[in-house]
Amino acid sequence: MKIAIGSDHAGYEYKGFLIDKLKEWGHEAIDCGTNSPISVDYPDFAHPVADKVSKGIAQLGILICGSANGVAMTANKHQDIRAAISWTSEIAQLSREHNDANVVCIPARFITQRMASSIVKTFLETTFEGGRHGRRVGKIACQ
Repeated sequence: MKIAIGSDHAGYEYKGFLIDKLKEWGHEAIDCGTNSPISVDYPDFAHPVADKVSKGIAQLGILICGSANGVAMTANKHQDIRAAISWTSEIAQLSREHNDANVVCIPARFITQRMASSIVKTFLETTFEGGRHGRRVGKIACQ
């Protein structure tokens, strides 16, 4: 699977770690930056990830910043993006099963890399349940 991944400076180290994990799990990572721990603006990296997912270039996306709030807010401005802040594997699982989330947002300042790895693995391996959840997801977008 192709996975778009991006971060700001707070998530830079996690991004590298997760790219290695994605490769280990047999996925292709599309690295949308940042490429150093120097302070940057998170929308500059969240928009390219969301764009790649919304255009079908990547099947899913991963965004990392300090709290995950900024990248989630930015990504959710894109049509057809459902970015979910996940700080546990259970939340990541529910975001996929019930909300058909297609971008997971990781709060690097509040979880370990090992936790981030578990969250991402769960996110990638979980599928949308559909049914009543499909009806609800269909009501998310503004017309």
